Amino acid sequence: MKSTKKRSPWAWIPTLYFAQGLPYVAVMTISVIMYKRLGISNTDIALYTGWLYLPWVIKPFWSPFVDIIRTKRWWTLSMQWILAFALAGIAFTIPTPFFFQVTLAIFWLVGFTSATHDIAADGYYMLALTEHEQSLYVGIRSTFYRVATVAGQGLLVIIAGLIETNSGLAPVDMSVNANPEVEWSPNTLTAIASTPADDAGEVQFLYTHPRADVATKAPATVALNINGADTVIPFRAYAAMMRDSVAMMNEANGFVVAERKADKPTESTQSEAGGWLSNLGDSFTNWVRDNFGEEREAVDEVPNNFAIAGVRLNKAPADGETYILNVTYKEGDQSVKLEQNKLSTRFEFNKDNWDKTAYLYYEIDHKLTSAATATFTGASGNIPFAWLVVFLTLSIFFFAVAFYHSWVLPRPASDGNRENGASAGSIFREFIETFRTFFQKPQAWVAIAFMLLYRLPEAQLVKLINPFLLDPIDKGGLGLTTSQVGFVYGTVGIIGLTIGGIIGGIVAARGGLKKWLWPMAWSMSLTCLTFVYLSYFQDHSLLTVNICVFIEQFGYGFGFTAYMLYLIYFSEGKYKTAHYAICTGFMALGMMLPGMAAGWLQETIGYLHFFIWTMICCAATIGVCAFLKIDPNFGRKVEK
Repeated sequence: MKSTKKRSPWAWIPTLYFAQGLPYVAVMTISVIMYKRLGISNTDIALYTGWLYLPWVIKPFWSPFVDIIRTKRWWTLSMQWILAFALAGIAFTIPTPFFFQVTLAIFWLVGFTSATHDIAADGYYMLALTEHEQSLYVGIRSTFYRVATVAGQGLLVIIAGLIETNSGLAPVDMSVNANPEVEWSPNTLTAIASTPADDAGEVQFLYTHPRADVATKAPATVALNINGADTVIPFRAYAAMMRDSVAMMNEANGFVVAERKADKPTESTQSEAGGWLSNLGDSFTNWVRDNFGEEREAVDEVPNNFAIAGVRLNKAPADGETYILNVTYKEGDQSVKLEQNKLSTRFEFNKDNWDKTAYLYYEIDHKLTSAATATFTGASGNIPFAWLVVFLTLSIFFFAVAFYHSWVLPRPASDGNRENGASAGSIFREFIETFRTFFQKPQAWVAIAFMLLYRLPEAQLVKLINPFLLDPIDKGGLGLTTSQVGFVYGTVGIIGLTIGGIIGGIVAARGGLKKWLWPMAWSMSLTCLTFVYLSYFQDHSLLTVNICVFIEQFGYGFGFTAYMLYLIYFSEGKYKTAHYAICTGFMALGMMLPGMAAGWLQETIGYLHFFIWTMICCAATIGVCAFLKIDPNFGRKVEK
């Protein structure tokens, strides 16, 4: 007999959704950072980890089994136990020679287990709470899920970094000072490499130039002497040439393993395979640009200046001994950044190359108007051990949370076990029945349209907010620096989003979803006007930008509450867990498809017209709400 003992939702909702967010971050973000630090090539990282998102994409297809077999509480706890053991498996496999293959396989297991945990936890949330409580806590669950993503991407990576820094050779710091008053001068690899090393004392790393003073602005052209001939080339070409030289020298000296290059199709293959499609696409793009694009004078893109620094060992290591150095950002202005997209910042030093120089390439945001300094640290600690500790910490957390939830999670009477006496045939029939009943629900196609269209403006807007803030004024953007954008969107925006979600849950719990659907829909729509304003006036005052981003993100968080509550409302019934998972599949599709086209559209018509287009798309958000039929009592507290 099931216990109906009531526990406060505060006792388990924060921990449940914090536990739901961590495995996703571990698979999608932490795995990439770890593999990079352990020396896996960018090609392999992109190829193999890119597929790890698949479990969350296809989870609706096995959600009926979670609904049919056992209870949601059982599934939730079982997945947490499996995650605890799987994460421990990753931890203890990292120091082995075959870590990449094995950890990748376990990450797949973690992905499918986490996706199943999502299905079960969301279903349990709907079973364990009343409609009023579901409305009240919808913002709380979203908040703790976001806290998990921040903790995973921030705190856990910081732990790994601290272990790397405090083990192995002493860490070595270098600062790059960008200053408008510094006169520009060319970089030469020869001059950097010629700095003598101090071979006294213990083995240690040292920078050939511990501090680099560099101009914030680069010249338009650079005069070079190539093969005895004086030549003037654009600065962009000069910067690309120097970056390629850094990559070539690091690979030639054995500091970095050369990346495998994917085969590119030949011109003849391209023309045979889809030349007419390409021509058709170009024609359509030109038509859109000619009829809807902004009339903005073409400008030459201003290139970023750069600085090159060298790092080396002071003396030869012992026979067979290898030191690995990872260089990362430590502190300061993020407008001065270390190039990591095309160049490796992980170097292997041994007896053959200890007396050579490994090169680092730094870029300076050309929009800087005042002096800015950033410090970068090189750590050579026990990298496998650092990441072992990270995943062991995750494993211990899941053991603890599984123990805790075994005690604290209520046993709602509605969380029934419908497996008893079922045969394989009956389970299969019920599996088919789950999908059939979803599409036969009242207003099913209206609901699907709502899931796909309610977030249409935001699905496009979210892809272009950061590029808009970063792009220079002459290209239609606001010309903010990287560090400014990090604060505006990564801090003020997150705060606005979280507060909007929490307030949305509170008011929906008081008045019900039906009462608040229209205010929330208008909130999703009207707050997009902030970016129409910013793109029209190009007001790049930090105060104005912060206010506008806060308003837009608050409006999105507030309006998103209605979306989440409607998914819960539409999922009500016998198969609510599976139906909710199917709803989330349509939610992901509604975000993915418009987002894929957003970049092309913005480049074609410009930022101002793109943001006006997102306002036009708000008609879909408002229009689809007009067709919804919602019980006025859903979500609000009904007095007995």
